[in-house]
Order: sequence, then C-alpha cells, then structure tokens
Amino acid sequence: MVIDLFSRKVVGWAMAPNMPAKLVCDALHMAVQQRRPGEGLIVHSDRGSQYASAQYQAKLASHGFICSMSRKGNCWDNAVAERFFLNLKMERVWQREYANHAEAKVDIAAYIVGFYNSERLHSVLGNLPPSVYERNMAAKKPIVVSEFT
Repeated sequence: MVIDLFSRKVVGWAMAPNMPAKLVCDALHMAVQQRRPGEGLIVHSDRGSQYASAQYQAKLASHGFICSMSRKGNCWDNAVAERFFLNLKMERVWQREYANHAEAKVDIAAYIVGFYNSERLHSVLGNLPPSVYERNMAAKKPIVVSEFT
C-alpha cells in the first residue's frame, strides 16, 4: 500500500497471500501510474525485506525516487501506514468472512476506493475525506510571494 502523506489518500496497493518483493513493486507501480510524481520523491517504508530487495530498490532508482526506511524497532516512523491497516482491519476485514482470497481483494479494493479515499473523515485533514481535501486544496489560489524580500 502506498499513501500520499499530503492527503492521506491510498494511491497504490497490491494484495497477495504472501509478501514477495513483487507485491510492493506492484503497489508502487500503481501509485506512479496514478500520480506521475517527479524525481526526488521521498518514498518511506518500514524495514521489511521486500522494501530492501534489489527489485524494489531498482524500481525506486529507475524513477529517481529517494528511499526512506523506518529506524530499527521504531513503529512511529510508519504511523500513517500502521493506522491505515488498523482502520482497514477494524472497519472492514474483521467485519467480514471472505470465502477466498479473490473475494477479499475485491472487497478491500472497494473499501479503499469507495470508502477510505472518498468518504472516511480524517481529523488531520480538517475532518474531510482524502479526495475532498485534495479537490479543496487544488481549488485554492497559490500563495504569492513578493519578489521584493
């Protein structure tokens, strides 16, 4: 899962029964396709072997992204992602009984797109959902900086 920290919007995700490097590469690929970020983007993750893998590191380098990993044993560095997964479990996964992995993938994607990004309120965003926050911020006029400083 890839979250845009500006708006807390989930912009990339992938699901599988296990955690190979390809999984995080697929989530990053979705995020890049959706957002088209430029070089220099800081991509933060925990210290999992998938994120340290040569495959994932090469994907970051190919886009000119900067890798940032949590400090060893410090879950607070990745608090936004940890909170997303707690919300996902409490608000969706633990409320359902999935027949199989395919059913879970469809339902979780529906939660991300149909609820988390578009309806779920976030106190850090002034109690707005991520999609609404992004629209509101895009509609604001930029701050003009005087050329005389």
